Amino acid sequence: MAAKTANLYARIEPEVKEQAEEILSALGIPASNAINMFYKQIILQRGLPFEVKMPSVRPVDVSALSEAQMNAELEKGYADMQAGHTRAARDVFADIRKNYNL
Repeated sequence: MAAKTANLYARIEPEVKEQAEEILSALGIPASNAINMFYKQIILQRGLPFEVKMPSVRPVDVSALSEAQMNAELEKGYADMQAGHTRAARDVFADIRKNYNL
């Protein structure tokens, strides 16, 4: 007779596990059920149930900029604003949701 369950052992970053389990707990879904659901979606999709790719545009990591680089970025933004190169925030957020599948 075939086993009704199988064990899965995986190494996961502790903070990722904690954050995911907090969300799952709020949803009332045990981690084992979520993993089972994920595996079933892999089977149904015949691959990962989401795209795995690098974003086409990388945001500037301001924490890695020197003061001069930060000032240059701010100047570029100010020049764009003065030239009328602006977009409504809702359009920017819509693009972010689309590009990052949010």
